[in-house]
Amino acid sequence: MKEINIKTLHALWKDHTPGLLGRKNEFAVLCPFVQREDGLHLLFEVRAATLRRQGGQVCFPGGRMEPGETAEQCALRETEEELCIPPSSIQLLGRSDYLCQPGHFFLQPVPGLVDEAGFCALRPSPAEVAEVFTVPLEFFRSNPPEMYFYTLEPESPSDFPYDAVGVSPPYNWEGGEVDVPIWRWEGRAVWGMTGRIVKNLIETMEAF
Repeated sequence: MKEINIKTLHALWKDHTPGLLGRKNEFAVLCPFVQREDGLHLLFEVRAATLRRQGGQVCFPGGRMEPGETAEQCALRETEEELCIPPSSIQLLGRSDYLCQPGHFFLQPVPGLVDEAGFCALRPSPAEVAEVFTVPLEFFRSNPPEMYFYTLEPESPSDFPYDAVGVSPPYNWEGGEVDVPIWRWEGRAVWGMTGRIVKNLIETMEAF
């Protein structure tokens, strides 16, 4: 077993970039801005109905990060695979705030500007994308989303060793509440995690 000493402790954390404790599956999405005649738009996909998870739902291009891959690399790779937009046509703008669902995933949104050539090159992959559409940024800025909420109810294992940890059942396990913003646009719904990302993007802009 490797020796741990004071020098080791300094080396471990002095240049460490903090991440999310206990994260398992890591994902990244591109939040694609495009310039249209009436101003900036956000570009969305509708997932193919044949996909096992969230088929038919509105989302941003993205997916699971591969080992050693950064959020930016993942967002660019997935966007090219899903929409045929080359990385050379995307100007990355930084990172937005991330989303986390404990025990399930860690999602990093990456805002980026798609140039005209990239937008013209757009060809959705039929296996993953049913259609694409854009929504004026001003629509989101001028129209607050419908807001709904659902409760996270903890369920402890039946064999949890309460005596060993010094507490008695029933124990007040931490629950939570998740917001679900919904925007309706021309028969489509921008909602769920995608809606939360959009809401955060708009709030960040308004606070600038």
